[in-house]
Amino acid sequence: MSNLQAVAPNQSELSVAPMMDWTDRHCRYFHRLLTRQALLYTEMVTTGALMHGDVPRHLRYSEQEHPLALQLGGSEPADLAHCAGLAAQWGYDEVNLNCGCPSERVQRGSFGACLMAEPELVADCVRAMADASPLPVTVKHRIGIDREENYGFVRDFVGIVSRVGCASFIVHARNAWLKGLSPKENRDLPPLRYEVVHQLKRDFPHLRITVNGGVRTTAQVVEQLQRVDAVMVGREAYHNPWWLSQWDALGGSAEPIAVAEPSRESVEEQMVRYMEREALAYGTPWFAVARHMLGLRHGLPGARHWRQVWSDHKLKNLPPHRVLALAHAPASASV
Repeated sequence: MSNLQAVAPNQSELSVAPMMDWTDRHCRYFHRLLTRQALLYTEMVTTGALMHGDVPRHLRYSEQEHPLALQLGGSEPADLAHCAGLAAQWGYDEVNLNCGCPSERVQRGSFGACLMAEPELVADCVRAMADASPLPVTVKHRIGIDREENYGFVRDFVGIVSRVGCASFIVHARNAWLKGLSPKENRDLPPLRYEVVHQLKRDFPHLRITVNGGVRTTAQVVEQLQRVDAVMVGREAYHNPWWLSQWDALGGSAEPIAVAEPSRESVEEQMVRYMEREALAYGTPWFAVARHMLGLRHGLPGARHWRQVWSDHKLKNLPPHRVLALAHAPASASV
């Protein structure tokens, strides 16, 4: 019997988007120090990487990262079912199917945004994942593909996939242009059309609809939460991570509530201790971790010097607590 009853949405109102080469486990640990409630996502992990590669390397995480979702890339229902089962075994809180990535490399694998043209296949994938795992199964997608701006296309996609039990859709409010644009250009050039996502919520009030794309301020988050169930933030959360420290204060009603914010200094000190643990446990160099926190002091006096120290590979042989001291020393100080 299908486990479709388990396909239920995670209740976090804010989430950090899955971003290739960025939202690895070190980045997620850092983000969790800033927000206790936001849902965090892995980078997209392909089914091939889990079927034939190093599973612990791809799925390892720190317990502090919860709530945590695994995003999968693939289009074979049996493979996705196996990987959804792994997500449950490893203790993830949600498993997400990528139907939004427009890169040509992903298209060659017949998954990502091009799957939107095959909603019945996506439905088969979701059903197989739900049968294999008790976790909520969600889908992340665009509002269309190429330059065709037809609301009926995305409406039918959501309708077909939801019929097999998927209750939660994360919608990037841009089309995916499958030819002629790089992945970076696909995040910027196709116009944002939030009204399409809002219409999906009106047409499918029983589904959990999360909007993604172009949200950069608390005011925008609050505005979107009046029209949809949740908001996913990507690049702004990465480049301006201190913003995440304000997210928990939004609360369930989108009205600010009193929540104690961490200090930048305490977050940085906790990251140094994390670097030391990672080096002992896995031989992870500190700069592989530090690269994710370079925006922590964005806009503050001395931020440039601080950022230069933490990104200086000439210091790679120093222990991270020494790099911390140098980062806060006057710019003229020498090693």
